[in-house]
Amino acid sequence: MKAFEVNFDGLVGPTHNYGGLSFGNIASESNISEASNPREAALQGLKKMKALHDRGFKQAVLPPHERPCIQTLRDIGFAGTDECVLSEAAKHNRLFLSLASSASSMWTANAATVSPSADTTDGRVHFTAANLNDKFHRSIEHPTTSRILASIFANDKHFAHHRALPAVSQFGDEGAANHTRLCRDYGSPGVELFVYGRSEFSANRSRPLKYPARQTLEASEAVARLHGLADSQVVYAQQNPKVIDAGVFHNDVIAVGNGNVLFYHEHAFLHTSRVLREIDAKLQQTQLQAIQVKDTDVTVSEAVRSYLFNSQLLSLDHGKMALVVPHECLENARVSSYLDKLKAAENPISEVMVFDLKQSMKNGGGPACLRLRVVLTEQEMAAVAPGVMMSDAVYCALVDWVNKHYRDSLTLEDIKDPKLLTESRQALDELTQLLGLGSIYPFQQNRSFDYEL
Repeated sequence: MKAFEVNFDGLVGPTHNYGGLSFGNIASESNISEASNPREAALQGLKKMKALHDRGFKQAVLPPHERPCIQTLRDIGFAGTDECVLSEAAKHNRLFLSLASSASSMWTANAATVSPSADTTDGRVHFTAANLNDKFHRSIEHPTTSRILASIFANDKHFAHHRALPAVSQFGDEGAANHTRLCRDYGSPGVELFVYGRSEFSANRSRPLKYPARQTLEASEAVARLHGLADSQVVYAQQNPKVIDAGVFHNDVIAVGNGNVLFYHEHAFLHTSRVLREIDAKLQQTQLQAIQVKDTDVTVSEAVRSYLFNSQLLSLDHGKMALVVPHECLENARVSSYLDKLKAAENPISEVMVFDLKQSMKNGGGPACLRLRVVLTEQEMAAVAPGVMMSDAVYCALVDWVNKHYRDSLTLEDIKDPKLLTESRQALDELTQLLGLGSIYPFQQNRSFDYEL
């Protein structure tokens, strides 16, 4: 059955800021408390979405989360009106306000793990929202993520939604940032590669020493079970602990796959040869094409600074692929030189597309972080909420919306202003109407929202 990969990009929210909250994410920690530009950030993301749409790629948009998250502040003991909660949290501890105001939901690669209907036993597309429990500011995302996904993919004939895994360290789940799918073509059964940083319940205790390994083997196995994936379609690979300590907090910072191609750094995995052999053995009607980047060409440190691997690998009509990279790759001489050699070499990657995503990059996320990949058949695509699919009209409406509602400078000091909370809610309320998603935010309901799906 013919199927397509649709990239659902996260729309940057009106309170985009640099909180520096993500220990292990070097870019995030480096730009803490610097003034951000929410308007520019949102427009940069929309420009990428529109450019890819214009090239013929299937593109859609995911709405941002409300921030500050007033419910989170209530959960840790602040009470009164929303304005009082905001004010008291700011007075008590700026860190609490920062945690409740993180812009991290913009990176929808962490929103969920998605398995297409060609892989699952019941023939539906399965979604499991990531619990993201390694970081408090991210652990608060999955209730809203679940509501958003349930609203966009609302037809239970085609889509199955699972709650996030138990919010304990043994089941730390980071979503699609540690998951990729390899296949002959999108509509055929594929191999789902789950990459984990540590194992809690097995004898294998290899783990990083400096930074946390956020994804566990146990979480990856649980998601595979929930999605009804056969053992013959799943490969589990451990991320190299040394690259995690070098700032590779997710696998999508060191590897990216698409179709039958895996583009990866030579130090990305433990037991690399074994992992590649298993993928190749399980792929149906095609062979794995592994493109390895040697450390002599691009070091792990250079990969982290440039986000070379935090790129999108997209299929072109003529059987070749395009690599979507941030502009920072051209600013690094060795990475830029490598990309020139890559395009000239005999391999499936024939084109490099470059985008300015500095507002996201300074917060620690590149092109791959900004999108959640969802493989859909034509029938499944017809069941998706139509308002989220990118078009000329949707792009123009969203650009106008951003220019109307977003500020061009924001600091943590600004976030405690109740006027910003009001501005943001007005913007998000209008956005849900533009996208045709209904009431997905608690503030739209004037009551405590039931987090159950």
